[in-house]
Amino acid sequence: MKVISVRNKFVPHWLSYTPEEVEKLIINKYEKGMTKSQIGLILRDQYGIPSIKDLTKKNIKKIIKERTQKEDLPEDLVAMFRKVVKLHMHLEKAKKDKHSKRSMVVLENRINRLINYYKKIGYLPDNYKYSLDAARLVVKL
Repeated sequence: MKVISVRNKFVPHWLSYTPEEVEKLIINKYEKGMTKSQIGLILRDQYGIPSIKDLTKKNIKKIIKERTQKEDLPEDLVAMFRKVVKLHMHLEKAKKDKHSKRSMVVLENRINRLINYYKKIGYLPDNYKYSLDAARLVVKL
C-alpha cells in the first residue's frame, strides 16, 4: 500500500525569497511584538510566502527560539488568560451574574488542562501553576 503525503513539500519556482531572508523577516516581526500566528498571516498575505516550513525546513516557533533565545507562553494559553482576566473584571462589577461565574469555572478548568498538557510535552516547567494574579501579569490589563 502506497502512502501519499497530503502536504506539498516543495518551494514554488516563482518565490524569490531565500530562507535567510524569511528568517530575518520573522525575527523582525517578532521583535515588533507580533504573535507567531500574526507573522504567518503577514508572510502569507503580504509577502506571498505560501509555506514557511517548506522554504526554511523549520516552523516559526523553532526559528524564533533559535534566534532570540526567548521562551514565551503559548498563544492559546495567553488568549485564555486574557479571557479569564476580562471575565474576572466583569464579575467584580456584576457579582450576581451566575452564568459568568460558571463560565469562569469552566474557563479556569480549560486553562488547567492546557497547562497540564504543556507540562507533559515539556513546553512549560513542571512547577508552573495557574493563578489569577499570574494571568493578570501576563495580560497586563
